[in-house]
Amino acid sequence: MRTLYHWPLCPFCRKVRLALEEKKLDFKCVIEYVWREREEFLELNPLGQVPVLVEENKTILLDSTAIVEYLDEVYPEKKLLGQSVTQRTESRRVMAYFDTKFNCEVTSKLVFEKTLKRHFGLGYTDSNIIREGTKNLKKHLDYICWLIGRRHWLSGDHFSLADIAAVAHLSSLDYLGHISWEHYPEIYDWYSRVKSRPSMRPLLEDRLPGLAPSGHYQDLDF
Repeated sequence: MRTLYHWPLCPFCRKVRLALEEKKLDFKCVIEYVWREREEFLELNPLGQVPVLVEENKTILLDSTAIVEYLDEVYPEKKLLGQSVTQRTESRRVMAYFDTKFNCEVTSKLVFEKTLKRHFGLGYTDSNIIREGTKNLKKHLDYICWLIGRRHWLSGDHFSLADIAAVAHLSSLDYLGHISWEHYPEIYDWYSRVKSRPSMRPLLEDRLPGLAPSGHYQDLDF
């Protein structure tokens, strides 16, 4: 069986998990505590980063975008990028937006500060960084509202890797209670639709020791 080395609230790992679930591919998850620099894991990825997917034929795949594009090409029964060149281009654009700009300005500031920083020996949570990430989040949520107001899904008429990348980041933030859904009804509607998909169920079961999720995190009718 293929194996995914991951960390539960890492949005890049969540992106790969969702893609695997959407394609109904069997896999097992192994939580990798990357700050421990385990020798066996470093043999898979010398950079010491997750996600890492090891296929059944022992092929080692690194980088979340490279992995999900590989999955879409090798297992094409359910296309997640899109059928046309235009659809695939827009899916890649939106996915890149979340994995670069959104991650840099929001996810890395809020999720990393609250959950991983201490494990890397970088001190305690910095309230200034939390405030900056929270401020940036509002700007990005406005942009996501703009996107959703013009299409049924984030990259067009069909659910795609753009939606998967988005929910990977937003669900990590939702676990920590950072999103006031009542202020963003358009995103609330979209998130509810994604949250109801079977592929989301394993993610909604995630728990971090000593850090419980927000009260509505697992509620499909929040």
